[in-house]
Amino acid sequence: MARRRQIYEGKAKILYEGPEPGTLIQYFKDDATAFNAQKRGTIAGKGVINNRISEHIFTALQQIGVPTHFIRRLNMREQLIRQVEIIPIEIVIRNVAAGSLTKRLGIEEGTQLPRTIIEYYYKDDALGDPMIADEHIACFGWATQDEMNDIADMAIRVNDFLSGMFAAIGIRLIDFKLEFGRVWDGDFARVILADEISPDGCRLWDSKTNQKLDKDRFRQDLGGVEEAYQEVARRLGLLREEDEVAVLDLDSHRKKRGK
Repeated sequence: MARRRQIYEGKAKILYEGPEPGTLIQYFKDDATAFNAQKRGTIAGKGVINNRISEHIFTALQQIGVPTHFIRRLNMREQLIRQVEIIPIEIVIRNVAAGSLTKRLGIEEGTQLPRTIIEYYYKDDALGDPMIADEHIACFGWATQDEMNDIADMAIRVNDFLSGMFAAIGIRLIDFKLEFGRVWDGDFARVILADEISPDGCRLWDSKTNQKLDKDRFRQDLGGVEEAYQEVARRLGLLREEDEVAVLDLDSHRKKRGK
């Protein structure tokens, strides 16, 4: 079997050349990082869970008309996706005060925001992904005004959908990160949703207890990280409790065999 050509490796995923032009294979790793990779670790089975959750969410978003790079899930850790030109901006949508917002503005964690906030960050690990404004985006040509309008519209639509989806299973969507990319048709570019949506990039709290069910458990050394990710998948109907250990053991066995 021919060795696949690696295109890119990030903190949580590896991208390989796809089987057809304009496609990539996205592999989900168990590696975990925080604070711009100053803290590193491993969350057992995270790649398997994130693959399933992201597949579920992207498929649902496509069904309501949000264009995404997702094509199909290939196996426990891999997805076939459309190749896009990533726009170097992280979009953070905030419904409840948490994370850096509480530190910047001195707001108590858990405070319900009067309205949803959209923030933009420049994707550059060396600079610590600094927060930017619309003026920076326009000045440096990272995206056009039309593209930013489309991004903001899609971000609000995704937030409305995900807030309802998670509320139905007893989870509060506190905040989350999105990334977008361009797909080209000749000289015309269209913006679509890219990357992933999973507990790695979302803050998810239990609606009754405010228990954290996301990567903050890793960031803050709260313990129970694997169980939190599995709980989100279980509530979404993606992981049955009786199958949980078997699924993760099978994945571990496959990785040891190099498959």
